[in-house]
Amino acid sequence: MKYAIYGAGSLGIVLSAYLAKNGEHFDIVDRNPKSVKALNENGAVVRGKAEFTEKVHAVLDTETTEKYDIIFLLTKQIGNKQTIAKISQFLKEDGAICTLQNGLPEQEISEIIGADRTYGAAVGWGATRLDYGVSELTSEPQKESLTFSVGSYSKGKGAKLDEIVRILSIMGNVDVEENFIGARWVKLLINSAFSGMSAVCGDTFGGVAENKDSRKVIQRIIKECIDVANAAKIKIEPIQGKDVVKLIDYKGAFKKKISFAIIPLAIKKHKLLKASMLQDIEKGIPCEIDSINGIVCSFGRKHKVPTPFNDKVVEIVHKFESGELKPSYANVKLFEKLF
Repeated sequence: MKYAIYGAGSLGIVLSAYLAKNGEHFDIVDRNPKSVKALNENGAVVRGKAEFTEKVHAVLDTETTEKYDIIFLLTKQIGNKQTIAKISQFLKEDGAICTLQNGLPEQEISEIIGADRTYGAAVGWGATRLDYGVSELTSEPQKESLTFSVGSYSKGKGAKLDEIVRILSIMGNVDVEENFIGARWVKLLINSAFSGMSAVCGDTFGGVAENKDSRKVIQRIIKECIDVANAAKIKIEPIQGKDVVKLIDYKGAFKKKISFAIIPLAIKKHKLLKASMLQDIEKGIPCEIDSINGIVCSFGRKHKVPTPFNDKVVEIVHKFESGELKPSYANVKLFEKLF
């Protein structure tokens, strides 16, 4: 099968490097000429927790003439409908898209190409793009930390699932999820809590988990995500062997204290991760807040579950984009009236 990675951002660079390192032949398709030039001249460069460079083949999306069996989608969700319409032209008649994006993008994809050609993978590791073609792996490099939770958006297994699993297994451990929405939701929970507060405070996942004031907000964001999922009858799946609901959900004061203490330990392997939303804010470009915390808020409204802490994260991040605020731990004070 012929496949491509669409999007040479932080995750796309790292995934491409791992696949190339193991002898895979594929294309990286991107819309930025500088990214394509850097990748073709210098290779896919990985820094941080792993250090290596691999030769890759990159092509502009305006110049590719190939038709692919599978396209792995790794762009931001902003303008996703236009992106999906564009890349669907690069698919074979029975070709499929596997999205590795944050949030819950599968429905939008399925509306364009059909549920039987739509797959998703919740990514359990993180990276920060340093330059065109250069990305820092911020999660531990062991396979048990470089995980993917994969599923088909159709009711059946899907014709391309085995090949998707084979490809992603080259880099890390892959779990095929029958309850794919539950696997997606646990990643949404983590992104809402840790990416959300990483953006709000301007720090890493580990930094906001260690700081007790921001950790209080993280705990409440997680609680909202769990409560919304329960109301929507979504069973949240474990991630990397950890059952987040059992570990961090609470009802009484004692379990709430235990939950609070566990949060920094739960994110330890990914403590250096810097939210992609924060990276976008620092570059002065729109971020995915409405596709992350905003999705929790939307589900909350639908199922009549209040989400004041997620709402506040969305509000604060939009104020970054309008220039009214800047990422800082001082923003934690904006949550005080919600407790």
